[in-house]
Amino acid sequence: MEQHGVAAGRISTVVPGRFGDSVRVTHAVFSRGNGRALPTRPLLLCVHGWGSNESDLADMMRYIAPHNDYASLRAPFVLQAPGDGGLGSMAGAYSWFHDSVPIGDDLDRDIFAAATAIDDWVRDHVRAEREVVPVGFSQGGALAVHLLRIHPERYRAVISLSGFLAPAGVPGSAPADDRLADLEIPAFYGYGDRDTVIPKPEAYAFAAWLEDHTWLRANQYHGLDHAVNLEEFSDIRQWLLLHNIASGVM
Repeated sequence: MEQHGVAAGRISTVVPGRFGDSVRVTHAVFSRGNGRALPTRPLLLCVHGWGSNESDLADMMRYIAPHNDYASLRAPFVLQAPGDGGLGSMAGAYSWFHDSVPIGDDLDRDIFAAATAIDDWVRDHVRAEREVVPVGFSQGGALAVHLLRIHPERYRAVISLSGFLAPAGVPGSAPADDRLADLEIPAFYGYGDRDTVIPKPEAYAFAAWLEDHTWLRANQYHGLDHAVNLEEFSDIRQWLLLHNIASGVM
């Protein structure tokens, strides 16, 4: 199956299907007023990581930008359906990719399919004149940046937390790379120096790529694993204020 010109690849042994299968975003949660309470401020577009759900980053918004609207999206692949697990209601666990951290061509195909689905959702649900700032963690952090690699003109800025870089070895999987640097889109990249999921060389390579293609602020956090912390939230609030995206007021 093809999605916008990039063919699906091999069969996954983790999540059923082929890397690069076409996907759609079908579920989202919004801040008050269906994400339209403060329409003059940019909308924060939340993209969660492996095994999480749309409620995860929505909870984080009150720490970093409580006076902005947000839309938080659910990934398309179901790892665990929501329901009663015996210890109370479970929200469900989802993935954007056919593996937690695909590599090589597998990553290129999956990240292009997922980023295209997110970009399509933005087209269908957000007014064209509304500024949008993707905010993502892990898989979501990779996708937040990849949105710039397929449609950079649509996004005001980007926040990637513990994200990673697709190599773009599959032709057509990052079609906007050649024009991205000229746009100088503000980017925040935060990651921990004790991350056990994304190796340090990959984090450094991602930071170097962002330095070449965006207006970057990169912060490494001492003692932090594959996670976020209050120090990072504080830095994000300051960065949002600096770029006139959020007020910085709690």
